[in-house]
Amino acid sequence: MSSHGRRAFLKLSGGVLGGIFAGSTVTAAERTDRFLVKTAGGRRPSDLDVVHEMPGVNLAVVAGSESEVDGSAAVKGYAPDVEVELDGPSVNREVPAFDASDYEGQPGDFLQWDKEVLDVPDAHAVTEGEGTRVSVIDSGVLESHPDLAGPLDLDLSRNFTDDGGDHNPVGGDDHGTHVAGIVAADNGGGVGVNGTAPRTDLVDCRVFSGPSASFGDILAAVVYSANVDADVANLSLGAYPIPRQGLGKFYGSVLNKVMTYANKEGTLLVIAAGNDAADLQHDRNLISLPNEGAQAVSVAATGPIGYGWEADGDDATAVAEPPGSPAFYTNYGTNAVTLGAPGGDADLDAIGTGVPWFNDLVFNTVFSYEDTDGDGEPDTQVPGYGWKAGTSMAAPNVAGAAALVKSANPDYNANQVESALTRAAEVPEGYDRIYYGSGFLNVVDAL
Repeated sequence: MSSHGRRAFLKLSGGVLGGIFAGSTVTAAERTDRFLVKTAGGRRPSDLDVVHEMPGVNLAVVAGSESEVDGSAAVKGYAPDVEVELDGPSVNREVPAFDASDYEGQPGDFLQWDKEVLDVPDAHAVTEGEGTRVSVIDSGVLESHPDLAGPLDLDLSRNFTDDGGDHNPVGGDDHGTHVAGIVAADNGGGVGVNGTAPRTDLVDCRVFSGPSASFGDILAAVVYSANVDADVANLSLGAYPIPRQGLGKFYGSVLNKVMTYANKEGTLLVIAAGNDAADLQHDRNLISLPNEGAQAVSVAATGPIGYGWEADGDDATAVAEPPGSPAFYTNYGTNAVTLGAPGGDADLDAIGTGVPWFNDLVFNTVFSYEDTDGDGEPDTQVPGYGWKAGTSMAAPNVAGAAALVKSANPDYNANQVESALTRAAEVPEGYDRIYYGSGFLNVVDAL
């Protein structure tokens, strides 16, 4: 039986870690060496080791012991910083390496069904995102990738972790590189893939060091994005489930403060809804962060089943499920989701059967590790192309669309950009609004 279309409600597993649950796709734990603090009157806590200042929101991230933080006169509230370790849909671990010899022409000619269904080429007749700026708050963007070297702003890109590196990815995590390509890949000189807004100014805000990110680093990256005048910030990350009460209430409060500030400064926050197949509308006292925070454009994922399984003649794009149908893993909820957008789907029963089931995922920029010095150990990040699925892939399709709307309407504020996207969207016929909020992303009509 195909797993497509099944909706399994999330079952909580594990115990409570400092008030934060360990769920099926995220584990979270309190840090004992760093704290989120609310500062008294916006004063810098000069008696503490400040990791991140956040101008405009009276918040900071500090390092030290709890006794030092509790004794500071500049601190009027605090909680431990939280480190999250995330995972995407299981299909991402099954995807084969891309073999260019299997395809004629550039990869984007056939494999980017997401750009096809969004009519991105038609949108580019109006604008390609000129005059806009999009920040990608993620695991880092590989600056040597030929499809990203053009749009990537090296002067503004930053590492928000404490690992001592630059903005480039650490280890083998190409999640941020894939996300960035969906937003802004510029076709690598005519041989690569396409992004929705290839002429935007792309800012890389790396908040992951390997598989982990700290909540404080994410908040600091959002504030930074607003302060460098990003029109859109994409956050393909999140933590679920978090209880609304207890420490969850503090984290929700500081998150809402940061998100409201960003929106006021003109930065639209586009955020993945999550991959737990969870009903966010009816999950009682639980909350998904940051996509259920203030001002968030929360994005659910859609995708086809059967795209390119028959690659001959008229059957080349025949599908069993259309690209706008809800993905099996996506979180949902009418008032918890703002838009649905292409994020990729999969028929799990098709894996290993010989059909190209991975064509239903989203194809864009990635990298791999190769041994270039002959010592038997992978040491070089080699740019390439590949597939991933998730609301992580759906969000940057919306972020790119938001950049196009802003480019065509430079006087729009963040709320007006969001309104253009939601007014243009419609729920596909035969499907339930709970998977789409306002509807399925329509880039051309939004313009």
